[in-house]
Amino acid sequence: MFSPNDFDVIVVGGGPIGLSSAYHLSKRRVRTLVLEQYTFVNQLGSSAGISRQFRIPYPEEYMVKLVKQSILFWDELQALTSVPLLDKVGTLWFGDPTVHTSEGNIAEAEAALKAENVPYTSLNKDALEQQYHFTNLPDNYVGLFQAQGASINLKATIETLLSANRSSSFITMKCEAPVSDVVRKDGRFYVTTPAGAFSAAKLVFTPGPFANSVFHLLDFHIEATYWNMASAFYKVLDPAIKYPTWFVFQNPQGDNGNEFYGFPEVSWNYPGYIRVASDFVIKPLDSPDQRTFIPNPQELGFTADWVRQHMSGLAPTPEFTSTCLVALSKIPNKELLIDFAPPNVAGNKDVILYATGWAGKFVPILGRILSDLALDGRTDFDISNFQTGYKYLTAFVRSRDQSSIA
Repeated sequence: MFSPNDFDVIVVGGGPIGLSSAYHLSKRRVRTLVLEQYTFVNQLGSSAGISRQFRIPYPEEYMVKLVKQSILFWDELQALTSVPLLDKVGTLWFGDPTVHTSEGNIAEAEAALKAENVPYTSLNKDALEQQYHFTNLPDNYVGLFQAQGASINLKATIETLLSANRSSSFITMKCEAPVSDVVRKDGRFYVTTPAGAFSAAKLVFTPGPFANSVFHLLDFHIEATYWNMASAFYKVLDPAIKYPTWFVFQNPQGDNGNEFYGFPEVSWNYPGYIRVASDFVIKPLDSPDQRTFIPNPQELGFTADWVRQHMSGLAPTPEFTSTCLVALSKIPNKELLIDFAPPNVAGNKDVILYATGWAGKFVPILGRILSDLALDGRTDFDISNFQTGYKYLTAFVRSRDQSSIA
């Protein structure tokens, strides 16, 4: 006989991926507990801010395929709310065709789109300036436009998942409930929090940039670096000028990464302004504890210089700024990490983890994948490129009474 504090699955981390996991678990009538260390819809992790880019271009075919597969899950989520979750303005990738960045390369993206039969339009420098209002671009710049790109209303996405989960009789939600201990005993996990002690047969870890603070409780560690990313909002002076979501590929100049991305004006986030951000940081963080809510002024300055030189119809100085903390994997060629816990963890196949990377566009499908892994030990979606193979999950030994572990 189970007590009210006993569950089938405990999801640790109540951001969008954790909420999506709980939503898909509840569809299979699984008793699920969601534990969030802060409040829901907080601004302290990788879901800070309320806009993200949905885009299909990637340099890897498997990433393009996963975005395509996510569309049905976005449609399912959209059916739960009257608030539009995706503002479909298209995706523009442009810049120096010889440059390779953290986002890949324009020619690689074109090849991946062709391989997955995704339509797009190729553009030269003149078309970029005439159709999309960028100015003073170098003559060799080229681009591609993919019409299915969109701005994600991240806040509405999270609130839609929250509402669905709160209305489910299979889900219990606890906020301000950081996990302080996890013990495996008699085939179950016993989890300690300030909100109470709970048990479950399975664990799903989705703690965003705070992953290691949870992973350490089971004595393993993921190698990651942390970016405190800076964004700025520029007033629209000419409302006739409309921008899509975009990313520019350029060579760095000194400590300026010279890679920038942007969003159109949206009704849910500073209407009358557009957001432009640097896709680099001057100094990565060693720990999420080092994050600050004050953007790096050099990064903002580099972004403002680029806006003044190359974007028309905007005020030259930003009026609002924001930051977002993201964890990025140090594992070669791994952006998203989706796997079971390593073999040194007792009951490792009952512990599912997601960590690192930019995953806003994958929120609905990642919840399905993680729920599949928790309940079935497998998923029909190809996650082979996201699995660590365990060798990159390193041992971490805590100072604690080891005798409490069964």
